[in-house]
Amino acid sequence: MKNLTLLLTALFLSPLSADEAREKPNVLIILADDLGFADVGFNGCKDIPTPHIDAIANTGVKFESGYVTHPYCSPSRAALMAGRYQQRFGHECNPQEATATNNDGIPTSEILLPARLKEAGYTTGLIGKWHLGVADQFKPLNRGFDEFFGFLSGGYDYFGKPPKDGEPIYRGEEPVDSDSITYLTDNFGNEAVDFITRHKAEPWFLFLSFNAPHAPDQATQEYLDRFPDLKGRRKIYAAMVSAMDDAIGDAMANIKATGQEYNTLVFFLSDNGGRTHVADNTPLKGHKGNTYEGGVRVPFVATWPGTIPAGSKFDFPVSSLDIHATALALAGVSMKDTEGVDLMPFVTGKDTNAPHETLFWRVSGGWDYAVLKGSEKLVKPGWTDTPELYDMDSDISEENDQAANRPETLSRLQTLYEKWDEKNIEPLWDDPHKENVAKEREEETGCMPKQ
Repeated sequence: MKNLTLLLTALFLSPLSADEAREKPNVLIILADDLGFADVGFNGCKDIPTPHIDAIANTGVKFESGYVTHPYCSPSRAALMAGRYQQRFGHECNPQEATATNNDGIPTSEILLPARLKEAGYTTGLIGKWHLGVADQFKPLNRGFDEFFGFLSGGYDYFGKPPKDGEPIYRGEEPVDSDSITYLTDNFGNEAVDFITRHKAEPWFLFLSFNAPHAPDQATQEYLDRFPDLKGRRKIYAAMVSAMDDAIGDAMANIKATGQEYNTLVFFLSDNGGRTHVADNTPLKGHKGNTYEGGVRVPFVATWPGTIPAGSKFDFPVSSLDIHATALALAGVSMKDTEGVDLMPFVTGKDTNAPHETLFWRVSGGWDYAVLKGSEKLVKPGWTDTPELYDMDSDISEENDQAANRPETLSRLQTLYEKWDEKNIEPLWDDPHKENVAKEREEETGCMPKQ
């Protein structure tokens, strides 16, 4: 029976004392970058140990069907921060090159999560990757964050070497000496520990936004030595994931050491599916860049000891939009402008219904799109005009297209998509991502030799 473990465990939870929980809990969102679905232990990974990430699942809830709103970096992050589908406000593609005159970025008309929580009395911090605009009006400190340590663009050298004519690492608005960067993942973990310690006496929101294991493929020898049996890019990728796991472990240990364990809600997920050639999305079809499960279904867990039943599993689909809504609900902030739902009644067993009737995806103005309603999923890949239909209960790998056998279902889902799409706008800018995905598809099907 769905959520039986979750319901039974919830019955035996003892309420927290006043000393164990404040009225407004801390919120920590940990975001990995391009992490494969099967590259964490709780999803069956065998060659990359992730004990600290797994501990989040073991002490909390694993979302079996956890989704993001877009199959690549910046649009996915835009929806998480705005609490609305990114197609509503045109942030549907990655911003172009990181130059100060570039006006690609999440529109200033969108009130972001840190700004909403700041008004509710939270201290807000961003550590890591931003990727939501580099011009002054888009910078983190102008969008609700009190503190920022990281970079503004989509990728960065892990040893701190700034890109040619690109943005540096920042602390607040001041560039950081690149010589002070040892290994970005380690630096981000250390900064998180420091933030958690300094703000232990007040409610805080921290967005710990790793660029690992996104390219470039770079790791320290310490982590490479952990994987003597792996070769090539998979070895480097494994080292990058392991470094991120250690950094997360340091942050989680400090939450406990500073007495904040029972007053901190932690979410961990990836911004999209794993990238090709190095990540493992087994048993899912597809990868970063397309709307098959491998592009949008991600490792997704949460913990809040004493509130979320430990070791529970949640079967119904949830969205990254729900993280935004849950944080607002816990802070006592109105959710009227958001498209997510507060997950706490569901994960504590108070509400046994599905949080969502339908989830939607759209890439590059409809070049690629998908709809999930219950177990029925329509996918219209970018390289064809022919929609496909899958039953996710029996075919998680999307191997058996049922479109020809169930035309009425296909038509119904297509109508749902079109009705949802009426509220969207065209992308405010374009990028070459769809061409890259099409090229990858040609390579995978043998129509084009790999470069």
